[in-house]
Amino acid sequence: MENFNEMISAWKGEAVLTKFDRPTGSWIFIALHDFTLGNPSGGTRFQVYPSPNEALLDAMRLAEGMTNKWAAIDFPHGGGKAVIAPPGPIEADDRIGLFRRYGRFLESLNGLFATGADMGTTEADIAVIGQETRFVHGLDANHQPVDPGPYTAHGVYSGLCEALRATVGSADPAGITVLVQGVGDVGGVLARTLSAAGANLLLCDLNSGLLQQVASELDAEIVAPDDIYATACDVYAPCAVGATLNRQTIPLLKCKIVAGSANNQLAESADANRLVERGILYAPDYIINAGGAMSLGLADSGSRDSKELFARVESIGTSLAEIFQEASERSESPVLAAQRRVERILETARAASTD
Repeated sequence: MENFNEMISAWKGEAVLTKFDRPTGSWIFIALHDFTLGNPSGGTRFQVYPSPNEALLDAMRLAEGMTNKWAAIDFPHGGGKAVIAPPGPIEADDRIGLFRRYGRFLESLNGLFATGADMGTTEADIAVIGQETRFVHGLDANHQPVDPGPYTAHGVYSGLCEALRATVGSADPAGITVLVQGVGDVGGVLARTLSAAGANLLLCDLNSGLLQQVASELDAEIVAPDDIYATACDVYAPCAVGATLNRQTIPLLKCKIVAGSANNQLAESADANRLVERGILYAPDYIINAGGAMSLGLADSGSRDSKELFARVESIGTSLAEIFQEASERSESPVLAAQRRVERILETARAASTD
């Protein structure tokens, strides 16, 4: 397996900051991908990985996704991501100590990277980080953490409805069948929103207790993890881990649309064309899941009214409608149309910086 130096040297990003937290045995990776629109900003993921190398790889892939996300919504942040990879579960005082030290590490960077919540980090974790550094998103005027999950879910719902419009001619999810993979902070909210709109729900999550609770609440059918990709549905909504769309799973899919909140849903770039070949419309992840980042960015600039934030997040649906239209006209994947949008914004910013 490659060492850290080889992996970072082969990466197209700007820098990776690495720290080992000896008291807990945790690796910390902060991947800084692009500074074009501003200093990098992105969430901190807290997850046990098979190896530190895989944690580093995840950080670098996620950081590139954040560059695309910030550019797609034209916000003044560069792409970055942090991953904290403990050797196993860490709770209570040990967890607090880890996040305090991490917060001090961020403060020492003096704004080179700012962070917020991501998979595995809780509102309590963000509050602890915020006690040690100024460079944390998602804290309100009283220094209490704000959950970006509902805003992410709202953006996914808006994008999913536009995908329906592009595919079946109606943006109304009533009567359609949606398979939601992951019913946590984002997927659970999405499932409840879809249920209220009259959609038929299929749910899957590795947390069996949470899954049973949400399925019972929404009168939804449970799908076993091994059966996800071959289960017939109108929309597959991946809302948990990434890379679920790959050369093994795409041939199994029995859906018309993929629209979910997970980051890095495609295992490799060729998977975008594999979906096109299957006649499956894909909502690019960094577009459809940008609602949480958008809400935190707006809140940092002074927009804190929740109704206003939800209204702004609905623009994700409009952006995807334009992307779907452009891709349809060119007979290509929406990934290519989305990437052109990102490059236009980055090129404009680069040109302005040289004037």
